Amino acid sequence: MKFFSRIRKDIRVIFERDPAAKSVLEVVLCYSGLHAIWLHRISHALFTRGWIVSARLVSNFCRFLTGIEIHPGATIGDGLFIDHGTGIVIGETAELGKNVTLYQGVTLGGTGKEKGKRHPTIGNNVVVATGAKVLGSFKVGDHAKIGAGSVVLKEVPPHATVVGIPGRVVVLHGKRVHNEEEYREVIAELCKARGYDINDPNIRAELMEELDVDLDHDILPDPEREMIEVALRQIQRLESRIAELEKELTAARAEISAEAMRTSSLEVTLTESKVDLNKTKE
Repeated sequence: MKFFSRIRKDIRVIFERDPAAKSVLEVVLCYSGLHAIWLHRISHALFTRGWIVSARLVSNFCRFLTGIEIHPGATIGDGLFIDHGTGIVIGETAELGKNVTLYQGVTLGGTGKEKGKRHPTIGNNVVVATGAKVLGSFKVGDHAKIGAGSVVLKEVPPHATVVGIPGRVVVLHGKRVHNEEEYREVIAELCKARGYDINDPNIRAELMEELDVDLDHDILPDPEREMIEVALRQIQRLESRIAELEKELTAARAEISAEAMRTSSLEVTLTESKVDLNKTKE
């Protein structure tokens, strides 16, 4: 991708995913995530050429300026969006695909002192929510969502939603479904708003990729709540059944008591009859 095309894409991605963005000037001057991405490209270029110290100096300057720490060795694809990036850490061997979205406090780190590949590989169109930690040399599949505060320690399949500590898959193939007509409508609106040529196939393809990022990371299942609700329903059923059994037991006791009273009355009557009969015989 050409230099200026890449810059335009970086800016366009912010407008697509952040409703707070008001102007290009604001984005260029005030978005620390954008500054971190641009500075990382410089440090990564130095790192790949073997200028390690220079690369680390640029990386440290980036951390000082933005609060975002990206190791120069990390590989980052096009379309990355870092929103309120303070506290983000991306390790040396981390790899990020296209159109990844990271929120503040995210860590893409390792789990020990092993050499070689020790940081995660993030697929395309992945959203990692606030405070999530992805630790280890495994892959997070395309279109996956990592819930806020989750700690992910093993591979995540594509189109999965992960929540919890440790992270566990709670939705699979749960991404929103858009039909072709909806895609065309949204792309036409965006092209018109941004002044793009809708007939340019490259612009269309890029916009479709960028729109395929599901940012609804607040709409997540809560398995613990579901388990509690299931347990509560079961308890309610048991309480209802116990109440029914208590009623049946009370009714049975009443019936037994009535039967006992009838039996006792009959015994008394028979005893009196025997006494009367004996008196008659005498």
